[in-house]
Amino acid sequence: SSSRAALLRRLVTHRHRSIVSVCDGIGSPQPQLIRHHYSNPHRGYSNPTPDLAGARAFTSLPSTPWPCRPRASLSSLSFSSLVGRGGDQEEEAEVLDMDAGTVRCAANYAPLTPLSFIERAAAVYGDRAAVVYGEARRRTWREVRERCVRVAAALATRFGVARGDVVTVLSPNVPAMYELHFAVPMAGAVLCTFNTRHDAPMVSALLKHSGAKVFLVESSLLDVGRAALKRLADSESNAASIPVLVTISDDAGPGEASGCAADYEGLIKSAPSEFDIRWPANELDPITLNYTSGTTSRPKGVVYNHRGAYLNTIGTVLAYDITPMPTYLWTVPMFHCNGWHLPWGVAMQGGTNVCLRHFTAAVIFDSIARHGVTHMGGAPTVLNMILNAPTADRKPLPGTVRVMTGGAPPPPRVLAGMEELGFAVYHIYGLTETYGPATVCAWMPEWDALPAEERARLKARQGFQHVAMEEVDVKDPATMESVPRDGEAVGEVMFRGNTVMSGYYKDISATKESMAGGWLHTGDLAVRHPDGYIQLKDRAKDIIISGGENISSIEVESVIFSHPAVLEAAVVARPDNHWGETPCAFVKLKDGAGATEAEIMGFCRQRLPHYMAPKTVVFEEDLPKTSTGKTQKFVLREKARAMGSLTKTGSSSKL
Repeated sequence: SSSRAALLRRLVTHRHRSIVSVCDGIGSPQPQLIRHHYSNPHRGYSNPTPDLAGARAFTSLPSTPWPCRPRASLSSLSFSSLVGRGGDQEEEAEVLDMDAGTVRCAANYAPLTPLSFIERAAAVYGDRAAVVYGEARRRTWREVRERCVRVAAALATRFGVARGDVVTVLSPNVPAMYELHFAVPMAGAVLCTFNTRHDAPMVSALLKHSGAKVFLVESSLLDVGRAALKRLADSESNAASIPVLVTISDDAGPGEASGCAADYEGLIKSAPSEFDIRWPANELDPITLNYTSGTTSRPKGVVYNHRGAYLNTIGTVLAYDITPMPTYLWTVPMFHCNGWHLPWGVAMQGGTNVCLRHFTAAVIFDSIARHGVTHMGGAPTVLNMILNAPTADRKPLPGTVRVMTGGAPPPPRVLAGMEELGFAVYHIYGLTETYGPATVCAWMPEWDALPAEERARLKARQGFQHVAMEEVDVKDPATMESVPRDGEAVGEVMFRGNTVMSGYYKDISATKESMAGGWLHTGDLAVRHPDGYIQLKDRAKDIIISGGENISSIEVESVIFSHPAVLEAAVVARPDNHWGETPCAFVKLKDGAGATEAEIMGFCRQRLPHYMAPKTVVFEEDLPKTSTGKTQKFVLREKARAMGSLTKTGSSSKL
């Protein structure tokens, strides 16, 4: 075996074939990997696991979603334990099949990463507009790419940001927020964007949990950012654990705000002119950290990796029909699932990003007309805002505007209304844990001939997984059996594939629980129709159980939405001593419209089984919402709970 190994080494270690492999013995099916220097200044194959066990794991990836590499440091609660060596150091390559003559090396493998999209955009679309902001701000792809590299250089050289360090951002959709989606990963770091509606206590908790090294804050949110840092400093004895504060300002001057280490534009101007991008050594290295629902005592940080981000970007672009050189209007917060991966998607197609700090219906119509917008996105509340805009705020569309909507099931009435205005609506569904978009209601051309109401009903379904997600199913969580495709049997939506999160940061038990049985459990309840399309019925926690019957709040809301006086509606459970729970509707009326509680209830009873119709209707000036437009049902549930039972003890009531 030693002579065979020597011969093998001579055969495969020629220049440009930097592959070394020795077999365990004659006929051994598993080659061992030996490090061999490969002089490659560019991106290339690099297996970051120096130990044999890790090398074997990379050859045959484990079937379970954790851990990706069996290293002793995996128990460490730090991103640095998940990263490998840079591309300029020693690399390993492997013979995949000696008899077949196949290998994996720098010539035929590079870790997938969305950073490659901006490299191509700068080369192919270098002189075309990449970012537009306000009246004067306009930068090309070549300029944006250069700025991103400079920010990466500043993070690395000025603040000592290393591979795996977390860089946090609190900012609306301004150009810097867009650039940081490339600049932070270029430094080898992990981007963590915060919800702009978070208060100082929550931001402080997330800074502590993430272990952020740098904290970039847009000037309008500086008070929140400083208050969060003060709370963190008061609770931490180690000053080194407090992140450096960097301000993002609309003013392009070098002036730095009081108490801040630097200003974003100042960083760019003073950054080194040369910097080697830190490409991921392994495509499973983390690229972003996104916090989803949680509390200050137990935040839930969802880890995305380079491979998943790359694949989900492609899946979203294809599902959304984003053709080359689109103009995308930023009405989806970039802090939400990294803007549904479209910071990378627009770069992939060499498009133009129209950034907006804030927006109204008038701003949306004006931006579409001014910039020739082809694509935009938003939760159903954004669509509702457009649909109910005053005539004075509207402008003719220059062409068909494709709108991707998700975040909450869109009411059919809203979908039909948007279609009448000239918008083409694409309905997607997903979670933070699935990198955002995971399914799309794939449209069939024969449906175009159907009546508008039927088209809207079909489009309101969540559909199938997009091309980058391996599988979506509706299962009984107790048996893990698929529910019948009859549109009636309710089960839990589950996913598996390359665009499912790496896990919850610092919470391996929650990660394992969420992926039990080899599927990501969503907590969303749905049915599957005979044609295979899935349709959400509710979150498990939002189902109303009245007299033993399950009531879908989404179904009731859709009926209320169809009332001509209703602008918004949300339905939650109100406790009832007799029935257990009854539907309680919170309704916001259109400006100038009127309706009574009895009218809304009667309207629903004409269109729903009586037990599903609301027993309580509460009119509100505004419904509480998240920054992404989702109704905060937990707030409404508390209001309904405070009302007490509709049925008094000892009495009965008819449904």
